Amino acid sequence: MKKNVVIKIGGSLLFSEDGNIDTEKIREFCTIIKNKDSYDSVIVVCGGGILARQYIKALRKFNMNETICDLMGIGISRLNSKLLVANLKDFAYPQVPTSIEELSVALNFKKIIVMGGIQPGQSTTSVALEVAEYNNAKNVIVLTNVKGIYDKDPNKYTDAKLYNTLTIKQLQDMLLDSFGDNQASAGEYRIFDAVSLQILKRSKIEVIVINGQDLQEFKKFWNGEKGVIGTVISS
Repeated sequence: MKKNVVIKIGGSLLFSEDGNIDTEKIREFCTIIKNKDSYDSVIVVCGGGILARQYIKALRKFNMNETICDLMGIGISRLNSKLLVANLKDFAYPQVPTSIEELSVALNFKKIIVMGGIQPGQSTTSVALEVAEYNNAKNVIVLTNVKGIYDKDPNKYTDAKLYNTLTIKQLQDMLLDSFGDNQASAGEYRIFDAVSLQILKRSKIEVIVINGQDLQEFKKFWNGEKGVIGTVISS
């Protein structure tokens, strides 16, 4: 059986705290995934991050609607994807697929594929899960700015508890409690939103949420080592 994997990397992880492109982080991430002997296919889905949010904030000041804001975020996520393609060089498929149809063509070339958003109203986490479902991936790895999924915001509460494992049902209950009016607004997507939850429920793909600010845990997972700190979500 083929072993396929999808990695969702938050766009903000490609930038340093002062807002500059973190070329060292990009280089480190790409060096890790170049060693893909354990996988038949590797697809990376890149988010828009802080840069997309800045553009979306400006558009809202111009009274633009949420679809236009979403399209801007998608464009930025694809721009971020091109940074990874540039560093991966010959290891990567040279174009950023903009649809499942374009992805299906790219898979024939046996290269690492990097892509961003696909359509308005859909987070890049949802894209990662949809792509994983299409390609029969065993895992989706979500790299974010925290160690995993907590019972409350770890940036606000020092006593926040990290979940080592979650069932899809537990995740659903947590999300239903936290969903607000802005959860579907452009640039406001959480790690998981309503759309990504539905894809996860039907596909039953295993997801692991790992800290992407320090890539050591991701490197351990990639190399098949034990004791990876993060949250595993499964059925």
